[in-house]
Order: sequence, then structure tokens, then C-alpha cells
Amino acid sequence: MSVQVERYVLRWRTRLGRATAIRHLDLLALAVQAKGYRHVKLYQADEIPTRPPVLWVFAFSPDDHVRVAVSVHAMPSGGWAYCEAGRGRHSYLSPCGDAKHAAEQVDALLKHRMFPSTW
Repeated sequence: MSVQVERYVLRWRTRLGRATAIRHLDLLALAVQAKGYRHVKLYQADEIPTRPPVLWVFAFSPDDHVRVAVSVHAMPSGGWAYCEAGRGRHSYLSPCGDAKHAAEQVDALLKHRMFPSTW
């Protein structure tokens, strides 16, 4: 399969798999909440059903806050993966079958953004 066709098929699977993406993001929301982070589910609004589902995760400090937006994308292997939204498959975080590991990746990313010397 050519690269362009594969990209098209993956985008098509991602767009049609909205219910699957929402289910995986709900699991991630529970996992990051257990780590003490706040989140906003931007996929519950019925007014914008064509937008890709995104979960915003926030970390707050007394002076500032940082955030990461997580989306779910179809992968070439037939599975699904958590990715940093806006960066597509190039910002792979974790496979969707392991929400706990994905929450750890989000935790590490937020800590790095809050304290850049921790990477």
C-alpha cells in the first residue's frame, strides 16, 4: 500500500472511530484523575460532533499552569494510540490498551513542562 493511501485510510479510521476514541479517552480521564490532575472532556459537546475528541489535562502551580491535549488516532497495526493533539501520530504517547501507562506518559510530559529540567 502506498504511503498516501495508508495515511488516508488511517485518517478515515480515526474519523469513523469516534466512539472508540471517546471510550479510550474516558479511560485515560479516570487514570489521570487518579494521579491528581484535572481534565476537561472536549468530546461531550453535542454541538460539535464533527470535531475530533480531545481530552485536556491540566497541572496547576501557585504561579502558573501547564496543559496537554490528548487525542486518539488509528495506527497502521490496526490498533489505536494516545497522541498529543495537534501533532498527530508524530507525538505518540502510548497504545490505547494501557491507560495507566498513558497516564504516566502524560504525567511525565506535564512535569517536564512545569519543571523543564526534569526531562
